[in-house]
Amino acid sequence: MVVVVLALLGGVHRYLWCRLVRDTTAGGGVPRRIGTAAAFVLPLLSLGALVSGRVGAPFPLQQVLAWPGYLWLAAVLYLTLALLVGEAVRPVLHRVLARSGGGGGRATGTSDGNHPDRSPVAEPVTESAGPATGPRRTVTEAEAGAADAPGSLALATTADPPASGVSGAPDASGTSDLSDAPGATAPADAPAPRRPVVDPSRRLFVSRVVGGAAAVAGLGTVGLGAHGVLRGPKVERVTVPLAKLPRSAHGFRIAVVSDIHLGPILGRAHTRRIVDTINRTGPDLIAVVGDLVDGTVADLGPAAEPLAGLRARHGSFFVTGNHEYYSGAAQWVDQVRELGLHPLENARVEIDGFDLAGVNDVAGESEGQGPDFARALGDRDRARAAVLLAHQPVVIHDAVAHGVDLQLSGHTHGGQLWPGNFIADLANPTGAGLDRYGDTQLYVSRGAGAWGPPVRVGAPSDITVVELASLRA
Repeated sequence: MVVVVLALLGGVHRYLWCRLVRDTTAGGGVPRRIGTAAAFVLPLLSLGALVSGRVGAPFPLQQVLAWPGYLWLAAVLYLTLALLVGEAVRPVLHRVLARSGGGGGRATGTSDGNHPDRSPVAEPVTESAGPATGPRRTVTEAEAGAADAPGSLALATTADPPASGVSGAPDASGTSDLSDAPGATAPADAPAPRRPVVDPSRRLFVSRVVGGAAAVAGLGTVGLGAHGVLRGPKVERVTVPLAKLPRSAHGFRIAVVSDIHLGPILGRAHTRRIVDTINRTGPDLIAVVGDLVDGTVADLGPAAEPLAGLRARHGSFFVTGNHEYYSGAAQWVDQVRELGLHPLENARVEIDGFDLAGVNDVAGESEGQGPDFARALGDRDRARAAVLLAHQPVVIHDAVAHGVDLQLSGHTHGGQLWPGNFIADLANPTGAGLDRYGDTQLYVSRGAGAWGPPVRVGAPSDITVVELASLRA
């Protein structure tokens, strides 16, 4: 699997280099060299960002690698998508320019010495069969377009031959050039021949237009998505009616936050924004439903400290997510307890009017600490409403079996990067939002942070205030 992924990434980067560097720059020039170097360095930074935390690299090194490495992964996705759209636009643009006669005009020389891998293609021209006279062939626009495919060799074109078709015939200035005649030698004191100058070819023009538009679209999308994450989550509000909820608990507000993902990129300032946003909503209870961190307590303890400032009438509660088990779940449970949050490890507490339960994430099964619904819910009074905190939506069927009225989850990020939302919907019972399974309702938050690239596209981060409504009110 690793080999397949690496081969796929290598193929994608080769495609990006062809379309954004090779097809738009002159061979041997500074832009070509810079683009080629970037095509090698950026993937290495992404690989470093992915593995540095897992191999226990120093945290400052993780931070250095994370920004460029993870942002480039997002850029690869949207540059590739934009260029694939450009493949459909490219032949259309060729035809439009051919009809209008635009896009660079005819070539006036042989090939571009700075571009040995391909020569400019202009209007359909004829090429002679030999140094003197002979059959002539027309290079069609279709042949010129065929040379656009990545990895292909372009057709070399020549300037219009002399009217007589014989080498050495007078050129447009009235002089004669015998350098190409068989057996001819240049005078010893003759100046070095000047390199032919060509106008920008139509194909080069089209490549630059399509590549430039793809770069603007792809990088612009990544920039806007990163701004959305760094700005902080927005507050969403949803009302959930519960049949068993007493009138005394009508209007009870639970602030749900998931997937904060403190790590090499999102740190203390990110936590502070989230805490301030939650406190401004004035909730009755705060639920942190997993994936708080991507790292150890030693590295990220200071980043989590602002959580001590959470304020709610009935307190703040925490359940583990799968990323806690990659980062030392037991240590993080102790850490959040010291910060004033109440961990619910397969446990339940009674709140005014309903039971609040929490189960460990399914990733804890590898450590013998997985979800235990019987322990959390088995002996409760089913006449009371039950709200369950569970990181992953996939446990909804266990919640239904144990008579839970409302499950609050995260984990999916809503897909985070479009078109990842389609994958999230396929991999989870519900990708985001409120849904119903029998008598149990499920609400899935898109999360307040981001994993990997600090970018969200089509799935903005959120903190949700869930207001419980009594049908008896």
